[in-house]
Amino acid sequence: MTALNSEDSPVYLKLRATISAAILRGDFRAGDQLPSVRALAAEHGANPLTVAKAYQSFQDDGYVEVRRGVGMFVLPGAAEKLKIAERELFLKTSWPRIKSHIDLLGLDAADLLERERV
Repeated sequence: MTALNSEDSPVYLKLRATISAAILRGDFRAGDQLPSVRALAAEHGANPLTVAKAYQSFQDDGYVEVRRGVGMFVLPGAAEKLKIAERELFLKTSWPRIKSHIDLLGLDAADLLERERV
């Protein structure tokens, strides 16, 4: 599992984050087929083995299933399970760094949230 958009992550984790975001946005829903390993590798200029490693991590976490000779498909409930896992990871790893940076800069969290609404 990886926090979305981790710039210093290995390539397979970046690819995983890309697919995670697509599932969370609803680009891939339960029952949808993910792009083939070769297609995703070509699209992102990655090694197919790297893409396979990213896909394997989704399978290991129970978000997708492999149908031999057909492809990889998103399982029912995957988006909700993924959202819960990503929220937990964000709160555990990303949020403390963000909060520390906000405090360091003397920013007010309420003001930051208000800026977003404007």
